[in-house]
Amino acid sequence: MHTVAAVQMISSPSVTENIATARRLVHQAAEAGATLVLLPEYWAIMGLQDSDKVAVAEPLGQGPIQDFMSALARELEIWLIGGTLPLASDDPEKVINTTLVYNPQGEHVGRYDKIHLFGFSKGTESYNESQTIVPGRHVGVFEAPFGKVGMSVCYDLRFPELYRAMGPVALIVVPAAFTYTTGHAHWEILLRARAIENQCYVLAAAQGGTHPNGRRTWGHSMLIDPWGAVKAVLAEGEGVVHGDIDLMFMDSVRQSLPALKHRTM
Repeated sequence: MHTVAAVQMISSPSVTENIATARRLVHQAAEAGATLVLLPEYWAIMGLQDSDKVAVAEPLGQGPIQDFMSALARELEIWLIGGTLPLASDDPEKVINTTLVYNPQGEHVGRYDKIHLFGFSKGTESYNESQTIVPGRHVGVFEAPFGKVGMSVCYDLRFPELYRAMGPVALIVVPAAFTYTTGHAHWEILLRARAIENQCYVLAAAQGGTHPNGRRTWGHSMLIDPWGAVKAVLAEGEGVVHGDIDLMFMDSVRQSLPALKHRTM
């Protein structure tokens, strides 16, 4: 058994405040026995304007956000998957929405840049990530002690071909900031579908509440097993969900219903 945890936050425009919150909640996850902890999308900053994140973008390998994640992983001797942070891009008006992975020694050992950029418009609610974010190009997978981990972010959840491109993995992680509207309609359905069709665990860390910028996020961070059962969930507010990765159970699902071997396309 390997215990994993997802941190749920209601991030603000203050990087300093968000770092303090993340530190407290990741410590809580580690105290519960988690050896791998996932932060949510935009954990370090949810600005009053979408462009606020550009001002705090860091070059890869340096900056207070990355220094914090590296030091915390080393301090707690955990695998820390840093939700997303804004990395500097070649376009001075845009960032890369990036997931960075740190091992228990605090070393940066994995990266995934969000590929699919969210666009939504309904009534007075409208979002367009492409205005401030440069999309990624490559699938992200890293090797954890219990097997391969596939990385995705929020809107990626709607594109099952990305998960197929990862190959067989033991765990899929989904840091997210789903809106209340789309989360209420689709969040759990999509997460469970990704777990069922890939016969693996899915760990989702969400933003979960009303932010200073007025945006309301859906929350419902959760762990789902390879049969599609929700093993732990936190509806709203700050907190931590945790549970176990049971490789014997995953193998039994794949043996009794060998759908991954039956694929023809």
